[in-house]
Amino acid sequence: MPLSDPLPKNFDFLTAEPKLYSHWEQQGMFRAEPDRPGPPFVIVIPPPNVTGNLHMGHALDVTLQDILIRYHRMKGDNTLWMAGTDHAGIATQAVVERSLAAQGIQRRELGREKFVAKVWEWKKTYGSNISRQLRRLGASLDWSRERFTMDEGLSEAVQEVFVTLYEQNLIYRGERIINWCPSCRTAVSDIEVEHETHQDHLYYIKYLARDLEPLIVATTRPETLFGDTAVAVNPDDPRYQGYLGKTVLVPLTGRQVPVIFDSYVDITFGTGALKVTPAHDPNDFTLGRSHKLPSILAISETGILTDAAGPFAGRDRLEARGDILEALEREGLWVKTEPLEHAVGHCYRCRSRIEPLVSMQWFVKAGPLAETAAQAVRDGRITLVPASWEKTFFEWMDNIRDWCVSRQLWWGHQIPAWHCPSCGAVIVERQAPQACPNCLGPMERDPDVLDTWFSSALWPFSTLGWPKDTPELRRYYPTSVLVTGFDIIFFWVARMMMMGLKLMDDVPFRQVVLHPLVRDAHGQKMSKSKGNVVDPLEILDQYGADAFRFTLASQAGPTRDLRLDAKRIEGYSKFVNKIWNAARFALTNLNEAQTAAEDTPAPEALVMPQSLPDRWIRSRLVGLTAKVTEELEAFNFDRYCDAIYQFTWYEFCDWYLELIKPILYGSTEAASALKAGTLANLRLVFSDLLALTHPVMPFVTEELWSNFAEGPLMLAAFPAARTEDLDPESEKLIGFLMDVTKAVRQARSDFRVPPGAKVSPIVSVGDQALAELLTKEGPLLLKLMGADCLRLAAAGETAPKGTASNVLSWGEVWTPVLSHVDPLAEAARLGKEKAKLEKDIGAAKAKLQNPGYLAKAPAEVVEETREKLEDFEARLTLIDRTLGMFGSLGE
Repeated sequence: MPLSDPLPKNFDFLTAEPKLYSHWEQQGMFRAEPDRPGPPFVIVIPPPNVTGNLHMGHALDVTLQDILIRYHRMKGDNTLWMAGTDHAGIATQAVVERSLAAQGIQRRELGREKFVAKVWEWKKTYGSNISRQLRRLGASLDWSRERFTMDEGLSEAVQEVFVTLYEQNLIYRGERIINWCPSCRTAVSDIEVEHETHQDHLYYIKYLARDLEPLIVATTRPETLFGDTAVAVNPDDPRYQGYLGKTVLVPLTGRQVPVIFDSYVDITFGTGALKVTPAHDPNDFTLGRSHKLPSILAISETGILTDAAGPFAGRDRLEARGDILEALEREGLWVKTEPLEHAVGHCYRCRSRIEPLVSMQWFVKAGPLAETAAQAVRDGRITLVPASWEKTFFEWMDNIRDWCVSRQLWWGHQIPAWHCPSCGAVIVERQAPQACPNCLGPMERDPDVLDTWFSSALWPFSTLGWPKDTPELRRYYPTSVLVTGFDIIFFWVARMMMMGLKLMDDVPFRQVVLHPLVRDAHGQKMSKSKGNVVDPLEILDQYGADAFRFTLASQAGPTRDLRLDAKRIEGYSKFVNKIWNAARFALTNLNEAQTAAEDTPAPEALVMPQSLPDRWIRSRLVGLTAKVTEELEAFNFDRYCDAIYQFTWYEFCDWYLELIKPILYGSTEAASALKAGTLANLRLVFSDLLALTHPVMPFVTEELWSNFAEGPLMLAAFPAARTEDLDPESEKLIGFLMDVTKAVRQARSDFRVPPGAKVSPIVSVGDQALAELLTKEGPLLLKLMGADCLRLAAAGETAPKGTASNVLSWGEVWTPVLSHVDPLAEAARLGKEKAKLEKDIGAAKAKLQNPGYLAKAPAEVVEETREKLEDFEARLTLIDRTLGMFGSLGE
């Protein structure tokens, strides 16, 4: 290796990251080629919305995918990471509408064609923001293949799938109850409805009956009574047997409706009498169909009461509720009101209350498709990681409802269906028909567009060129792994399974890795209203991509929540600097040796390291390499990061680099004989460590790599475990030296020995080999333990008074501390600290044993209390141990 310029004191990530990324991309290092050798490893990115900016969910998702892609690229696999964005129908249309409104332009004034043109203009200007931001994170996507869900090829795929499913009777048009958003003015699917707990009321209202007592109905939505077409009771309810065949009067309407008997009615809820509003409740809709009841639309698509509401027509349904109740009370029809806590559906986009409405829409028959997808998971063709999500997945898939795929928007894939205004015929075709096949009249295109999730459900194969037979499709389908948050398992993951198995006759991916959701440091969901949203771009500016990526990946274990704490990110930025400083140390010594010898250390020194520290670190590297490979293959990102962190910080930096300093800086003949081998070993081990770390920290590792090896690290071979380097004996011996050092350090800490004070430890060990090792290698330890000398205990010697004793499996370490501390003062200080801890422990336990606290306090506050209790108890244990040791010091 040529001489390297000295490294600056710190890693300048703001300069290095864009420079490195630009080089990688310009050199085509991300690009996949179907004819390239190696087994395919393929990931399709969950396409972020074209309207979006990088948020924490993206950052975690993309980091984990990039770790896998970089790992498999280094393994020599033919990797493809498909890039792309989603057209995001509702979100994008809303953004452009707001932009036009600010200019005084309304969408409907423009007309459909001109509005869609405006959206394309917006997309051209702003649509690449998210792609630029993903680059900042280091995402090594194949940008040369970047797709958009409304580009020409994907639009062709969407149309082909719709027509094919229609021809196979898996898509139909019908009048059904759907979820309607009055603000977005469109239908939304069941899984796009987010339910929030509301403190509401249950209203008891009289429905008058001729010659019978009034039926009292309990409802949460009195404004829907204008759409009532029956009152239902359970046939087994003895209270209502006399109402069979009778009618009741719907309040405020003058309309008589039948009393129907149906076992669906819950006898225990409210009064056991249920108002039936088929046009505004999914369960009532089913009841209405089975009893052939009419549907009366009482609430319009804008959330306004219709003419069916009489004097209340034209008013917002929620605002009119109070006046409706007053009218009921005036007519003696209001009975009482009770508080009720229940879940209310909201639009996942705009947060408006969802209105269930009867509407003519397009639906996918999801049952047969879901059955096939569920079977693929049951028989192992697709595996979910972690497997604990299988139960939830099966429950949803086995009880799936038909999927409403039409949306009342202008931006999106317009449904390939045509309607005849004359005879009412509906034609679904790949090409626009010239005329109605029934009456030869003109046809009109269906104005609705498809649900955004319909096009993204085709993502694993439409991005590869389907319906054309492309080399990419043959080489890269099925894809290998899907990495995504568990929150879209039904929005997207399940639908890709259904479509892939139906259209490609094979699974879309082999494994699904479901990662946690990112929350704030207290475990709360991030939201603008709470003011706890953290901008990833600000983190990238402050700490760099490597520290941010490591923070995210280090917590991506089998849990539902990942807590993002600025202190943790700052801590991992120090870890990046630790790696950088280790490189500076290594390069300083390598360059000095090269300058002196005008040659690099002999390659043969790599074969058989001679010094004990060299043998030990090489043996430990075998374990690290095997561990890293195992955890990456199992998608245990948190364990992978922990293994890298523990080895780098503690074993390599804190121990190995310290243990070899006497060799590198020593002037003895023995040190000189070992120096060349140690330098060569240092280069080898550090190079492998950079390669093992590269998938999660690509920038700092690539920046350093050129100082230790040839070519780009991204394309270097991922290290394989050198089992021939396993050396249990060296691990035992270094482990012994570490035990001695830690024992002395622990004693210094327990008894608060001043940092500058030197101690003189004594080691009692019966194993002759360990005793000889201590005599030989003891000088290596003096600086590490803050000692001026170290000696072996004589045969039969016991611990001198005034020493702290640490008992270990092989013997004891006695550390003289009495001359450095005041036992009485320290005991008094610890006693006060113990009393405070016992008080804190009592208070924490009292809270956790209080049912009221557990019921009312937020979950994250309760968890924080539990964590504090554990910390208090651990500290108390340490204090008790130290106080006990003070008692053994003697006078």
